[in-house]
Amino acid sequence: MQDESHKPSLLERLSQWLHHEPENREDLIAFLHMALERNLLDADALTMMEGVLGVADMQVRDVMIPRSQMDVIDVAQAPEAFIPFVIDTAHSRFPVVDEGKDNVLGILLAKDLLRYYAGQEFNVRDMLRPAVFIPESKRLNVLLREFRANRNHIAIVVDEYGGVSGLVTIEDVLEQIVGDIEDEYDFDETEDNIVPDRQGKYRVKAITELADFNAALGTHFFSEDFDTVGGLVLNHFGRMPKRGERITIDNLVFQVLRADSRRLHSMLVEKVPKPGGDLFS
Repeated sequence: MQDESHKPSLLERLSQWLHHEPENREDLIAFLHMALERNLLDADALTMMEGVLGVADMQVRDVMIPRSQMDVIDVAQAPEAFIPFVIDTAHSRFPVVDEGKDNVLGILLAKDLLRYYAGQEFNVRDMLRPAVFIPESKRLNVLLREFRANRNHIAIVVDEYGGVSGLVTIEDVLEQIVGDIEDEYDFDETEDNIVPDRQGKYRVKAITELADFNAALGTHFFSEDFDTVGGLVLNHFGRMPKRGERITIDNLVFQVLRADSRRLHSMLVEKVPKPGGDLFS
């Protein structure tokens, strides 16, 4: 009698219908898609497997946050000067620099600012954790292994001349495997694209159609070049904005809630009075 307590693994089930072992990556991906069709794994598992395979081919330069979008703290600043910036950007770690982004002294953890709020002696230099420097060409699978081994979450990326070209976090790498990692600024996919909050502001997904946005907020935006709110905001910025940046368009202030180096995800929208008029003049 067969032991029913033993459940065949995915590989065991795959072996029951594979006639030969995959000879290359293309064969392997094709087999995984066949497994999906035969309900041996679900779409999420397939996506992650493809992500794992893709990470091995990607380099840090493909996912890093560019130098121009790095949020840094100058070591010469007093805590009361940079703490509002820490709150606005809402990162957990900040590179601390001395007279420019090419001179990174170390990493300040936002939680270490609790010492300052507790009234304890606080010196930024004393609070710094060592910064890890990596080349743009490092493979993401190697970097992920190093992140795990060293229990590190952030690395400074340098170019071939030793200048800082950006930074990369463990989240940037993991998102290549599991997709976007939601945070406190995300809202459920099943909800509307436009969600009002208690302060009279609106959380808006970048994919929201302009027609829907106009209907909800009484605006009249239109363009033949883009169809979404994200397209509207990107067009006015003229570049990919970073989290926390604001821009005013007509009588609306758009604050970026979530964005990466490639895509704008969501924004906080607030109506402001027009000069000499009310909100809707």
